[in-house]
Amino acid sequence: MTTSISDAMSLRVWGMLIFLSMLWGGSFFFVGVAVNDLPPLTIVTLRVGMAAVVLWLVALAMGHRPPKSLKLWSAFLGMGLLNNVFPFLFIVWGQTQIASGLASILNAATPIFGVVVAGLLLPDEKPTPLKLFGVTLGFIGVVVMIGVPALGGDSKLLAQLAIVAATVCYAFASVYGRRFKVLSVSPMITAAGQVTASTLVLLPIALSVDGTAELENASINTWMAMVGLAVFSTALAYILYFKILEVAGATNVLLVTLLVPVSAVLLGVVVLNESLQVIHLFGMLLIALGLSAIDGRLWRRVIFS
Repeated sequence: MTTSISDAMSLRVWGMLIFLSMLWGGSFFFVGVAVNDLPPLTIVTLRVGMAAVVLWLVALAMGHRPPKSLKLWSAFLGMGLLNNVFPFLFIVWGQTQIASGLASILNAATPIFGVVVAGLLLPDEKPTPLKLFGVTLGFIGVVVMIGVPALGGDSKLLAQLAIVAATVCYAFASVYGRRFKVLSVSPMITAAGQVTASTLVLLPIALSVDGTAELENASINTWMAMVGLAVFSTALAYILYFKILEVAGATNVLLVTLLVPVSAVLLGVVVLNESLQVIHLFGMLLIALGLSAIDGRLWRRVIFS
């Protein structure tokens, strides 16, 4: 009997997913430092540009060579647009208009769109009632953990729609990225190729909009934060992202957006000495129950035992 993508969440994959959520959760700390000196679009461009340099250096050291196929570079461009350029721009603009708590909740809706998009486009990732229940329960957990009042903040509809548009981009990107397995492209080269294509698109926009004045006056702390953001929260994170996408599928890789708020809260407790409240623990419990329902194995044992 064959195993479908939806059943491919081994303990190793769950471990990779949790580690990925920590890397992306840590990006909030790096960005929080960098925004003191640099405009958002410049941060985004530096993030993907520096990550591209790091990834190609590692890839070359491992014996990989940049592909010469125009078809493959066109695929990298498509992935870069869906996974970086459009969603990053949507989120950057949206967060200038609405609070970060509301933006985080809206971003956590990504797996919901992922289940729908993958179910429509991928025959091996049809959503089950248990998976839909799990995604919904996990999303409710994010809302509870971040705070229900965040939903009642600014009613700037366009900004909220921009964040939602970013989550839809991520959903399509996860489906689009499945093609790299078919093309026999390693996660390392896929990660390097898509951030390179993203950099080529974003660089002229950033230079024309932001210029370079802020870069010349940026502090050493800002540059250290940018290195952390590029190396850990982008380069290493994307290697993991494409590896999970390769072995576990489009729907499962998007579950990281439910785990990122958990990692961000826990990092705040450990690094910034913030307090862990009961509502945080309740939200994490709901997220854990939702993820266990998406995984399905424990629930099927209980239901059919």
